[in-house]
Amino acid sequence: MALRNIRTDNDEILRKKSRIVDEVNDRIKVLVKDMIETMYHEEGVGLAAPQVGILKRIAVVDVGEGVYVFINPEILEENGSCVDLEGCLSLPGRQGKVDRPSKIKVKALNEDGEEFVLEAEGYFARAICHEVDHLNGILFTDKLVRSEEE
Repeated sequence: MALRNIRTDNDEILRKKSRIVDEVNDRIKVLVKDMIETMYHEEGVGLAAPQVGILKRIAVVDVGEGVYVFINPEILEENGSCVDLEGCLSLPGRQGKVDRPSKIKVKALNEDGEEFVLEAEGYFARAICHEVDHLNGILFTDKLVRSEEE
């Protein structure tokens, strides 16, 4: 395993749409492990592959309940609404309030290539939505309700 460099602010890769993972092979598994190690090292709760320079639809999330790996995540349902403060490892020192669904249902593959469906709410749902946005080239600053810098 290895720490990966986190891409920041004006790196154009953060604005590109990630590609579907066709096969969960050993290279993908190494990338996932590196992403988890990097997320923990940077004290984040989530990390998407574009943040480490890889345009693949992979994200990892841990909001204190253990790490979840999402390969090719697809949000199937969104319910409710909640505005709360967000930050991002790719936008150090910046925070703002973003409106996200309070509950979601997401389908993805895990690190073993097995499909799963998960229901998440609150902070966990927010973190998943934030990372899925990264896979589509969207940053939280694109969705600000109010910036904390104002």
